[in-house]
Amino acid sequence: MNIKNIIYILGYIILFTGAFFVLPFSTGLLYHEMGAALLYLGLGILYMAIGGMILHFRPKTRSLFSRDGAVAVALGWIIMSLLGAVPFTALGEIPSYIDAVFETVSGITTTGSSILTNVEALSHASLFWRSFTHWVGGMGVLVLIMAVFPMMGGYDMNLMKMESPGPSVTKFVPHIKDSAKILYSLYFLITMAQIICLLIARMPLFDTLSITFGTVGTGGFGIRADSCASYTTAQQYIISIFMILSGINYTAYFLIASRKWKAALKLEEVRWYLIIIAVSTALICLNIRQMFPDFEQTFRASLFAVSTIITTTGYATVDFNLWPSFSKFILCLLMVIGACAGSTGGGLKVSRVLLLTRGLKNELSLIVHPHERRIVRMDGEKVESSTIRNTQVYLTAYTLILSLSILIVSLDNFDFETNVTAVLATFNNIGPGLAGVGPTSNFSAYSPLSKIVMIFDMLAGRLEIFPLLILLYRKAWKKH
Repeated sequence: MNIKNIIYILGYIILFTGAFFVLPFSTGLLYHEMGAALLYLGLGILYMAIGGMILHFRPKTRSLFSRDGAVAVALGWIIMSLLGAVPFTALGEIPSYIDAVFETVSGITTTGSSILTNVEALSHASLFWRSFTHWVGGMGVLVLIMAVFPMMGGYDMNLMKMESPGPSVTKFVPHIKDSAKILYSLYFLITMAQIICLLIARMPLFDTLSITFGTVGTGGFGIRADSCASYTTAQQYIISIFMILSGINYTAYFLIASRKWKAALKLEEVRWYLIIIAVSTALICLNIRQMFPDFEQTFRASLFAVSTIITTTGYATVDFNLWPSFSKFILCLLMVIGACAGSTGGGLKVSRVLLLTRGLKNELSLIVHPHERRIVRMDGEKVESSTIRNTQVYLTAYTLILSLSILIVSLDNFDFETNVTAVLATFNNIGPGLAGVGPTSNFSAYSPLSKIVMIFDMLAGRLEIFPLLILLYRKAWKKH
């Protein structure tokens, strides 16, 4: 384990966390919240000073291998969450530090689950910081740093692999720094496009920025008590469309920008993602038709709910907790499936579901025809056996962590539906669950132990499980 290089990377994380505080500081000044503004400024200067001191001691060798990258990413996200939670407690807006960490982790991991009973009581500075954590965590803070600085030379790929969602990571161009720049350029363009659309639809600027950060980062923190219910019809459709766009693999956008239309159309994951959205919306629409006065409202509520759940965003316009069991079960399936790999969405990812389904089909075929040799393909290309094995191991770890988390959370003695969907919502980075943690409720009633479990789940879900497991794996810390 290369401890010095890991500490060096954590220096970048601390430095950037402090730099990010310039934004809530500026917001506080704009809204004449001097106490909040000065606190964010003071903490920002302190964090940047600490990060700068760490970076002053540059390690002689900059090698960083897979296990080092996993530990650095896991520790980096934990430290950023712990530091990002301090303002909430210091301002007295979230008195419990565990609750503040829960809220911050929920933001950075783009989950959107909240312990707040009155979100509108927060200062504008804290509301902005809370929403901005979605945008930073959506594409990944280390990817952002790599777009600005070459951190570990040729070893940056080991960081990117651990932070980027999905069974494999695509390098758009040979150099990782250039790939990171391309990712954030596309991310920024989609962000600006939604901001412009919402401003045209006459949404207030503060709401526009906050909602856009949550939509493009697929986070879901609302700044109003009713989430997105009070926004206009046009604004709700814009949010729905951009949630869907944000759940698409960014490889598709790169191919489109490169005018490789045929290659973009060959992406099976994107095609199946859009099919799942269309079919789910149609089925729910038919199931809840009698609950709304006209078809347009039914369709809008169905599309928004499907978009917010499959992309693991977490906004809400209606209380889908009141819908029939058929519709709620579809939403639970979408919680697990999630968005595309290489997007900002959570869940298992559509690509993993496709690989697992095709792997199962191959096994059945081998039982029937033992001597037949079949190859699993994706987008017309052969899928390496290591990728399939990684997917199967991921599913095993996913199931074990999910089961253990539900068991521990059940100690709080809430009903089964509440406990199961609370863990599903946090582990898959979704936001709201059903029953006691539905779209009109929150997670404040859970005990500190359950909140710690769900904090772990949110981090594990966003970081694709393995970095956190390697962090806790004793043998990973031994010298080889």
